[in-house]
Formats: sequence, structure tokens, C-alpha cells
Amino acid sequence: MAGPLHGFRVIDLTSMVSGPLATMMLADQGAEVIKVERPPAGDYTRLASKRRGGFSASFLNNNRSKRSIALDLKDERGRAALLRLVENADVFVQNFRPGVIERMGLGEEVLRAVSPRLVYVSISGFGEAGPYVGKPVYDPLVQALSGLASVQGGGDRLRPRLVRTILPDKLTGLTAAQAIAAALLARERTGEGQHVRVSMLDAVVAFLWGSDMGSQTFVGDDAPQTDTASFIDLIYETRDRYISVAVQTDREWEALARAVERPQWLTDPRFRTPALRQDNIDDRLALTQDVLRERSAAEWLQRLEAAGVPCAPVLTRNEVIEHPQVHANALVVETDHPDAGRLRQSRPAARFSASPTEPIRPAPALGADGAAVLAEAGYTREDIAALEAAGVLARAGQ
Repeated sequence: MAGPLHGFRVIDLTSMVSGPLATMMLADQGAEVIKVERPPAGDYTRLASKRRGGFSASFLNNNRSKRSIALDLKDERGRAALLRLVENADVFVQNFRPGVIERMGLGEEVLRAVSPRLVYVSISGFGEAGPYVGKPVYDPLVQALSGLASVQGGGDRLRPRLVRTILPDKLTGLTAAQAIAAALLARERTGEGQHVRVSMLDAVVAFLWGSDMGSQTFVGDDAPQTDTASFIDLIYETRDRYISVAVQTDREWEALARAVERPQWLTDPRFRTPALRQDNIDDRLALTQDVLRERSAAEWLQRLEAAGVPCAPVLTRNEVIEHPQVHANALVVETDHPDAGRLRQSRPAARFSASPTEPIRPAPALGADGAAVLAEAGYTREDIAALEAAGVLARAGQ
């Protein structure tokens, strides 16, 4: 069996990152994912920078192992073709702004009429109700509204800062993929499909709650979270480069004090317990930084590792792909794309002992599989040619 989701078919109307990442994870795990794009341009990320052979890195890294069909869904014949594909599908995923998919004539009731057991998935930015429901959404806006920018800034009175990666988009993709798998499992047990709704705002707030909303947890306590994060990151300068050192337990704190030859830290009343070390975090981290400037990164890492102190070098992106731990995990793989050439990508993070996945397949050209997909759905060569001639179905690569 080629992956744990082998045999499941997914119709993917999503674009950008959150939806495509979710469906790519399903494809990586063996599902057949048919990406339905709008001619003539397709997914907007096809136009992004960092390009080769007509493909952007963003599109390649969020759409591998899928098939592509380009249909004009404003045309009744295009919608009819999509419904034909949905008849034999298990999952339908869309991330249009709330209300758009219904206006297109492809709402849940319409699709469930042709596929009663369908898992219908809607991914949105802010949710499907409320004052922000109709607003345009991008990752920075969700970082702002969710509290993530405040958390990243270090405190309520400090300048908010964005996480320098599109965390809400990617976290939403991960959340949606997990939810889809759960809905498929429920359908296997009950025989019934359902509507799965995931918003970027929901995904980020739920993500933050486990570690960053402690002051909001106890109802009735007025405890603004203004001073709970240190202004110092757990990134330290050494004589020549940066390293990260993170200690939590008493044993790790003692190991750090001995490794850096500062036994006096162990009797300092500010640091005697984990709670006190957290309350006095700025003092503790400043002392640690002062010491770590005295030696090189290699010297400190050797010394700290020998003492059992959690530590790691801070790597650039170029260094990551060459690190021995990354090599040991076989985490980065190289594949050949027919147009973009030799590619380097991360393999799927999860590995399955009983149902290993197939090798990564390249992201498709726009409409590359359209004729084949419709033929599998029962369209004749004449039917397909007529749709192509009318511009309803884009020819491969056009």
C-alpha cells in the first residue's frame, strides 16, 4: 500500500499556502489529490518569485504529488465537470472567502447531493461569522488579531513583532490536514461525511493557548500578560557565532552552572527554584550571556554537551541542509522535475512503518492532468476536445 491514505480521493480548490499545504500532506501520505485551478493563471503562487523552468519555489513546495486540472468554474460546463469529479471523491477542500463558494453554486448541499458521504472542508481566515467575516486576510493580519504579534514582541507594553515566517498559514494547513484525517476516520466508523471548518484565527489562538495564554486561563484573575517573557532570546553570542542554550529543570540548571564554572549561581536566592528562575529570567539570561561571550561556539557546545546541558548551534539556512543530524534523518531529499530541474525539498515529516509512502512526485504544470482526469470520470475524447475548444478546460501547460 502506497501510504496510509492510499485509496482516498481529494478534490482541492484551494490556493496560496494554507489549503495547498494541507492537501499536499494528504498527497504525501498516499491520497490522490486533484488540484482544480482557474485558467489561465492557476494558483496565485505559480506567479511568485524564486523561479526556474516556469515554476516558483512556493508552488513546488506546497503542491507536490498532486494532479492538476484547470477548469473555468464560472461556466456551467466547468461546474458540471467538477461535480462529476466529486461523485467519486472522499474529500472536497476550498479556501475561498466565506460565501463565495455558495455563490459559485458549489456549496455543501450541492456537492453532498452527488456525494452523500463527502467530507466537505472549508478553510477561512477569520471564521464564518462575526465582524471580520468578509474582510480580506493575509498571514500578518492573523498574527496581529490572534495575539501572536504581542507574544512575539515579549509583552503587552512592548512593540509587537511578527514571526518571520507565515506561521498562521502553515499552522492552519497542519490543523486542516489532521482534521481531514479525523473526519475520514469518523466516516469509516459511522458511514457519514461531515463539514469540517478551520479558520486561521482559530488555529493560531488554539496553538497559542497551550503555552502563551496562562494569564488568561484562570477566570476572574486580572493578570495581564505584560512581563512574562524575557527581552532576551535564548540565542547567545559566543566569541565567534551564535548558539542556543535552554535549561528548565534543576538538574539542567546545575549542569549549566558547573559547565560555565559559576557555582555561585546555585546559591543565588534569585535562582533557587524553577519559579524563581522564571521570575528573574532577565537577570539569569544576562548572566549566561556574559559568560558565553568568553569562548568560541565549538568550545561551549563541546563543554555543555558533555555536562548534559541542552544546547545547539544556530544555523543559517545553507548550513541546515548540511548538518549531520539533518543528514542522519534523511530529511532533505533531491528529486528531478521535468521543467524546474533538480529540486531539493524536505521529505514528509511523518514516517509510517506499515504503509510507507511513495517517492515524492513533482508538482504539476497547470492543467497537466485535465484530459486524463476527465477521461477517468467518463468524458469521451470528443467531450474533452469540446471543453478545450470552448476554453472551459485549459490544455496542459496553457
